[in-house]
Amino acid sequence: MASRIASRLLRRTNATLGLLRSYTHARNYSSQLSALIPIGSQSSKLSRRHYYLPNASPYQLWSRSFASDNGDKVEAVVPFMGESVTDGTLANFLKKPGDRVEADEVIAQIETDKVTIDVSSPEAGVIEKFIASEGDTVTPGTKVAIISKSAAPAETHVAPSEDATPKETPPPEVEEEKPKAEPPKMQAPKPTTLPPKTSPTEPQLPPKERERRVPMPRLRKRIANRLKDSQNTFAMLTTFNEVDMTNLMKLRSDYKDEFATKHGVKLGLMSCFVKAAVSALQNQPIVNAVIDGDDIIYRDYVDISVAVGTSKGLVVPVIRDADTMNFADIEKGINNLAKKATEGALSIDEMAGGTFTISNGGVYGSLISTPIINPPQSVILGMHSIVQRPVVVDGSILARPMMYLALTYDHRLIDGREAVFFLRRIKDVVEDPRRLLLDI
Repeated sequence: MASRIASRLLRRTNATLGLLRSYTHARNYSSQLSALIPIGSQSSKLSRRHYYLPNASPYQLWSRSFASDNGDKVEAVVPFMGESVTDGTLANFLKKPGDRVEADEVIAQIETDKVTIDVSSPEAGVIEKFIASEGDTVTPGTKVAIISKSAAPAETHVAPSEDATPKETPPPEVEEEKPKAEPPKMQAPKPTTLPPKTSPTEPQLPPKERERRVPMPRLRKRIANRLKDSQNTFAMLTTFNEVDMTNLMKLRSDYKDEFATKHGVKLGLMSCFVKAAVSALQNQPIVNAVIDGDDIIYRDYVDISVAVGTSKGLVVPVIRDADTMNFADIEKGINNLAKKATEGALSIDEMAGGTFTISNGGVYGSLISTPIINPPQSVILGMHSIVQRPVVVDGSILARPMMYLALTYDHRLIDGREAVFFLRRIKDVVEDPRRLLLDI
């Protein structure tokens, strides 16, 4: 019995000594290994290298990058473009790879069906590369560019210089051989182009070099589709009338200075037409309605859309609750929306909705036109240029500032009687603005 216990103790003692020896060997191995690894900036980079111990046994060592290396780069993505906008076209880049940008600086523009949206840099840094290309269709959240927070001009300049030196020698040799073979090829097609030009009976078309084919902008596509849909959907009919602008122009001339001093905005003609349209819509509620399937939607509010022409196309921002505004509020709202439209800063919400549209082609010199309904509305009013014309007043022929008005309406919903009464109400209010004060 005693011999068995002694043998077991001897075995455990040997196992313990073996573990201690292996631990000592491991510590010696790690110290030898650490002594061979170079200390410096190179040890922090991700690399795979071979180091050899004195016994000539190769070992492969890996160094992994830290999280701070990945956090140095940020991505610029397409922002939220509005509830009714699902995608857009990457119109152009305002920066180039290698340019330094600040936080919230615009680097690209997205063109949608309605507005142009900016893509900004989330952090200050250097643009490393663009992920998307101009003309691509992008959605909210799409990655556009990668930006490095730390500027690294040395790395960006060394790479092209090193690549350029070995690549400069072979290309010239190839390019010198190509032009030698090209001259005889260029001389062969010349006689083929001469015979068609000599025929006098064949019509001469303009050469291809003088034609340009460019993709249609998304805003222009949207305008084209909406106008064609309006033409195909509505039973459009236009009625005309003319209005004498004498009294309104005199009212504006008498009070424009006092109006500007008190309200800080100039008194224009558009505010009076908006007020006249509000009065006419309240008198003829059917004009403010719209067909939706088999139903008619009556809207008990008045949102006036004002057409504004820009270099990129026609936009129609909306003056909300125009029936609750005075002349000064309307003028301020129009000026604010027109400024944003010119700068391309209109939002989706500022152009959504609208129950009635006013288009003033008179600012461009239009004398008369037939405007097209802006869906989902049912009516559009067209204003035109003011021209001095002879008019019979109390049996006398006088020269008066006259304007033609055109009202295009959906004849499926609005009869000619309501349309004429509506336009007559606008005419009466504009010719005698006192009617607004007395509500008659």
